[in-house]
Amino acid sequence: MKQITVNTYRKDKYYPRVVQAIGEILIHTDVVSPVETLIAMGNLSQKNYEAWRKGKVPFLERVFEGNLSKANRILRIIGFHAHDLNMLPKITHYHKWGKGKKVTLQFSKSGNRKLEEAYSRHYLWNQSFEKKQKIIETMMAEQNAAADRGELTAF
Repeated sequence: MKQITVNTYRKDKYYPRVVQAIGEILIHTDVVSPVETLIAMGNLSQKNYEAWRKGKVPFLERVFEGNLSKANRILRIIGFHAHDLNMLPKITHYHKWGKGKKVTLQFSKSGNRKLEEAYSRHYLWNQSFEKKQKIIETMMAEQNAAADRGELTAF
């Protein structure tokens, strides 16, 4: 497994896709979640996400499209990128949708606390609207330049 650190995450092959996904999410809202980012990147389908939320899937990683080391790398990159954007982290609890007892949902088979927190950590935009617009424009310009150079791969 490739180790993602604060010094290497921008060189990771998933970094451009994470930046693009977060940019697209920030266009519509001030909250970025790892689950939303995985959906925007194409590593989690809306259908599978909804099945997990309804309790039909025991843990989210079962329906992740890709291997689990890829998921862990993406989670780390999301955290580093959100930190660079000065977004505030906040743990959010996910509960089963529907009637009946509100069961807390699990993201991983192991239930490892740190991994569960990484999946459930939302990042809140806490700066001006103008700064948000400037950041989004910069991220999209970087992505367009990378695409022109052939550095972006398809989702």
